[in-house]
Amino acid sequence: MKKLLFIIILLVGFSSCKSSKKAKTSKKNTSTVIAKNDKKNISQSESIIHFAKQFQGVKYKWGGTTKAGMDCSGLVYESFRTHDIYLPRISRDMAKKGKAISLKQVQKGDLLFFKTSKNRRNAINHVGLIVDIKNNDIKFIHATTSKGVIISGLNEPYWHKAFTEARRIL
Repeated sequence: MKKLLFIIILLVGFSSCKSSKKAKTSKKNTSTVIAKNDKKNISQSESIIHFAKQFQGVKYKWGGTTKAGMDCSGLVYESFRTHDIYLPRISRDMAKKGKAISLKQVQKGDLLFFKTSKNRRNAINHVGLIVDIKNNDIKFIHATTSKGVIISGLNEPYWHKAFTEARRIL
């Protein structure tokens, strides 16, 4: 009886095991951030801007480069890096790259650099990416300690006063 029970258990066990196709394994990107815009008619600067805008509302985190937290230079660094353009990680070092331009020459995708009032060394300590130019106001995306990643206008008194220079990377 025990042998019969053992054989039945083995048969049931083996009959339920059938070969199956191996499931395709795919490497899923754990980030919900879209790296590049696949539209062929979009410029590189527009694609970088589109990437940066995905971080709007993300809280500020010193040294942050993800949706868990972002700082100003991290936002710019990641937006360009995702498009195979490698900038220094620190805003004052970013300000040494590209070509200095006047505010009259700025375009979408250019960078704005600032010396804010919280700056003890009187060095560049903030960067923003120009996303639009409307009615003589330059709109830029950046990460602030109080509001996280937001779009501001250079005509706002605080940013106008802190503005130092504009640079073109692309």
